[in-house]
Amino acid sequence: MPTETGPDHTAVRTALWRALHLRADAPPYVIEDEVGLRLAEPDAGDRNGDGEGWRARPDMDVEATRRTRASIVARARFVEDLVVARAGRGVDQYLVLGAGLDTFAQRRAVDAVAAGLRVFEADRAGAVAWKRRRLTELGYGVPDWLTLVPVDFEGDWWGQLVAAGFDPRRPAVVASAGVTMYLTEDAIAATFRHIARLAPGSTLVTTFLRPIEDVEPDQQEQLRVAQRGARASGTPFLSFYAPERMAALAREAGFRDTRHVPAEELADRYFTDRTDGLRPSRGEELLVAST
Repeated sequence: MPTETGPDHTAVRTALWRALHLRADAPPYVIEDEVGLRLAEPDAGDRNGDGEGWRARPDMDVEATRRTRASIVARARFVEDLVVARAGRGVDQYLVLGAGLDTFAQRRAVDAVAAGLRVFEADRAGAVAWKRRRLTELGYGVPDWLTLVPVDFEGDWWGQLVAAGFDPRRPAVVASAGVTMYLTEDAIAATFRHIARLAPGSTLVTTFLRPIEDVEPDQQEQLRVAQRGARASGTPFLSFYAPERMAALAREAGFRDTRHVPAEELADRYFTDRTDGLRPSRGEELLVAST
């Protein structure tokens, strides 16, 4: 059995921001997800508290993280909308790379089962072992249509996915959210080449960080703080991309079509009815690429 290492700090922080959206922002909610918070159990050692101690974390400051929080919930909603739409057209595989505390399988089980969708979550062996245990403890379990795949991203992780039942001959949606900033360009290109060779009708949706100078002036310092924090924790940001360069990487890997999804499009899709001014930052944006 792999040694449990738990999720990395970025996966936990993302899950907490999604939960904070429900506590700090007014409806309508872009996405409703507290399952990640339950999995992470950030206040497990606080026997006398109310379970809300995590809100005092500096990275959960409600005002300072407004736009980052909006970006996190917007990217999650966009990916899930894309998966459901593609499943409605017959795509029956969904692969989450670097799954962390992704909770699509728990929150959207009805949609997945109705579409005959097989969900694969790939992550480090220690993180997978931890998540499997937590899903069991919380009563979610791991249904037959969900496969948690322990992989070594420095080794033959693609072969490990195939051995676990992922079929590269069938169309799939592949999501890589919050991952590319930790990879070298060579590693990103290699990942793109694997996915570009999937069956026609497959789709990659990935996020990427824009260079700091491309971000809104009022958000640049927060991105610098995040960059320093990532470096201090041993997981430095390695890659920043202008949209044109990220799209070029995808085309060079063999994707037929690419589309940049800017923060403005996410704002138009998911934030137009809000009265509190909540909007995503363009610090992290999305690329959709099709085979």
